[in-house]
Amino acid sequence: MATEDKLLHSFLAAGDEAGHENSAERKRRTAERARVPVPLSHQVAGHKFGIHKVGILQHFDGTVLKQLQPPPRGPCEMQFYTQVFAQDCTASHLLALQQHLPKYYGTWSPSDKPNELYLKLEDVAGRFARPCIMDVKIGKKSYDPFASQEKQEEQIRKYPLMEEIGFLILGMRVYHVASGSYVSHDQFYGRSLTKETLKTGLAQFFHNGEELRKDAISLSIHKIHNILHWFESQKQLHFYASSLLFVYEGFCHIANSKNKNKGLTGQKSKQAEPQTKGNADLTSLKLKSHCGQVNCSSSSSSSSSSSSLFKAIHSVRRVNGFGSHCPHHQDIGNTPYMENNVEVKMIDFAHVFPSDRSDDGYIYGLKSLLFVLEQIIQD
Repeated sequence: MATEDKLLHSFLAAGDEAGHENSAERKRRTAERARVPVPLSHQVAGHKFGIHKVGILQHFDGTVLKQLQPPPRGPCEMQFYTQVFAQDCTASHLLALQQHLPKYYGTWSPSDKPNELYLKLEDVAGRFARPCIMDVKIGKKSYDPFASQEKQEEQIRKYPLMEEIGFLILGMRVYHVASGSYVSHDQFYGRSLTKETLKTGLAQFFHNGEELRKDAISLSIHKIHNILHWFESQKQLHFYASSLLFVYEGFCHIANSKNKNKGLTGQKSKQAEPQTKGNADLTSLKLKSHCGQVNCSSSSSSSSSSSSLFKAIHSVRRVNGFGSHCPHHQDIGNTPYMENNVEVKMIDFAHVFPSDRSDDGYIYGLKSLLFVLEQIIQD
């Protein structure tokens, strides 16, 4: 019996040890899986992982991994980010550009595929609780000067109005507060928009199912103008098939709390003025006198033109009210706390080329987008 007891004890001890090893192995594998990048859940446009040959992932540290595209596009984009964010960069136009781009953290490769290269970028939407996201391609042309005739015709067929309108909605996802869910639209939604339906189609991004978020529109306008100012001050670079990424906080309670807790201290608050027909007429007159209709002249890219346009925009913002139109939200002016509720960043740089003149195509698209956004506020 003693021998049997010893054998049984030895067997149980071995089982316990194996169990501990299995438990440790399971924990190790779980930890490894947690560190494996996953498809970016809030991507609204572009190449998607699992659908296309290349795609966008989310690193376990929260950054975004954009897989390098085949040459020459991928190396071109990597060179652009490397040049703009180089530690020894002294070019004033590149230093000024950094604030309008997602932060760049170099490149990343999976350990089992060292030749598979990804750009490691800031997740612009990462700090938002309910991010509403839109990707808008900017410019009169969505192909670069070196594109083949076939490629040019293909891009024109996708959206024949690009040259006249100057921008194209590639995708969006909007948080609806009542249902607590997202409404999404893909690239075909943007391509379906005509000159007559463009304003309504763009406005959908700023409507949360209950009301129009004029605060998000106003802050977006402010940030687009800053980008426009950069373009009008430089003649070194031209951008093709590049986009603006819009993000705003869709969860009104969080947006309101940030502004009330941090922004109201020591500042005079004022309820946004209601929109009236008189205000709308004033808005229309001011904008038309400075920018004209959507097809305003692309040659108007001087600093004085930009200043006049911004004065008109600023006047319209005062007329229409700047505060959030979520319930009980007050207008506290353009404070850093309000600006944290909205982001507008330039993305997609596979077609950036040196130049010696202003980028009139991109400038045209920015002004056109500004005009339509102001029309949305007006109405």
